[in-house]
Amino acid sequence: MVTSKQLIAIAFSAFWASFAQAQGEIYKCPDSSGRPTYTNVKRDTAGKNCTMVSREVSVVPSFPVSRAMQTSSSRNENRRKILETELDSEQRLLADARQKLAEQEALRSGDERNFERVQDRLKPYQDSVSQHTKNIEQLQRELAVAR
Repeated sequence: MVTSKQLIAIAFSAFWASFAQAQGEIYKCPDSSGRPTYTNVKRDTAGKNCTMVSREVSVVPSFPVSRAMQTSSSRNENRRKILETELDSEQRLLADARQKLAEQEALRSGDERNFERVQDRLKPYQDSVSQHTKNIEQLQRELAVAR
């Protein structure tokens, strides 16, 4: 004969076993785009092609793939625009430096009979042209990689 205490214990054990089983059930369901979603709520699986996952699953929300790709392509686009702006600026500076060099090469001062003095006077202008040329080459290489 079963006492009332035993009956309560059996009912509680049955309840607890079903509760524990429901808590351990995790379902994997594909969403509309085919990516898997996970739930432990049985009613959320109704009408979906869900399968029960037999092991514990850690569920961590993630960003959609398209958002990461948009961020990356947006960053690349911004970088390319910055490089193009810098390239335009360097090309203008190079044209200006070449013009100043040409003006200095056309000048002849009476005290510059020695060719070394002429070279000393032209050196900063030649260095400027050289530096802007190198900058343009480097920017063009970076742009080729960015495209």
